[in-house]
Amino acid sequence: MQRLEAPIYFYMLFILPLLLGVLLYKFWWQKNTQKAFASSELIQKLAPDYSTFKATVKWLFLSLGITSLVLALVNPKIGIKLETVKREGVDIVFALDVSKSMLAEDIAPNRLEKAKQIISKTIDQLGSDRVGVIIYAGNPYPLLPITTDQSAARLFLKNAAPDMVSSQGTAINEALNMAKTYYDNEDQTNKYLVILSDGEDHEEDTIDKAESIGEEGIKVITIGIGTEKGGVIPEVVNGFKKGLKKDKNGEVVITQRHVKVLQEIAAKANGFYVDGNKTSTSVNKIIEVLSKAKKTEFESKQFSEYKSQFQWFIGLGIIWLVLDMFVFEKKTKWVKKVDLFNENKE
Repeated sequence: MQRLEAPIYFYMLFILPLLLGVLLYKFWWQKNTQKAFASSELIQKLAPDYSTFKATVKWLFLSLGITSLVLALVNPKIGIKLETVKREGVDIVFALDVSKSMLAEDIAPNRLEKAKQIISKTIDQLGSDRVGVIIYAGNPYPLLPITTDQSAARLFLKNAAPDMVSSQGTAINEALNMAKTYYDNEDQTNKYLVILSDGEDHEEDTIDKAESIGEEGIKVITIGIGTEKGGVIPEVVNGFKKGLKKDKNGEVVITQRHVKVLQEIAAKANGFYVDGNKTSTSVNKIIEVLSKAKKTEFESKQFSEYKSQFQWFIGLGIIWLVLDMFVFEKKTKWVKKVDLFNENKE
């Protein structure tokens, strides 16, 4: 297991393109300045030992030295001791609707980002509970298996987008089916599934599936995102808006929140519905329910000790910088004889 102590220092690597630019400018300036005073043949005779190749090697050594020292500042750490820890908590799986209708901006910044905010802020307030994330549209996708690593859940959540799911549409029943496979602890008595959606559903047997999942002891909380008035769906290509989504008749599509569907799903699965247009209200309601739930004890393995590795990168950095000091911009005798780079060509 590895972790980085101070990844912010990676920004210092931006100095490398700057050094490359300086090197290229130096070559360009030398070439143009020399042309103003003498021909290339005369320059070759006046400075026969100058090597463009070795000047490039010096830049390479300097770059490797800087890179190694930056990595030393970042300080990679390796876990050296794995121990079993007993924790108490509930299992909560978030099923996030990433269909294109969730890009509608009737709720700022849009429905999808509002749903992500609710999930992220809920995770921030969880204790030792285990978390899993499913994304779905026309079919579901397991974004993150159930885990105690809540920071990983936040990280994976940031990248959730419609293009991660192979088919579009909204099939809540498929997400319900996948959720059944997520709970891997048979002793867990409190299992929660939180569905965040605008309620559009293109399948007919969703309510039956909700009743089935409720019979397995999974409580479903549905959170509706969007307005009843609805909004248009922007067509997004490579991160840029390219007009509005239209139907087969060329009419602009208006997508609305369907509260009734979400309420029925929650009712059939021993849960409840929450209006998700206000982030704090949704988060507080979820946390209130989870805090009252009975916690089940479970075991998890985690690294308890991490050993710093910065010293290796400091050593490498010093080696590269020393090599840079001892490499001169002059041809060595054997390179001059072999002339690998045609530097003696007249």
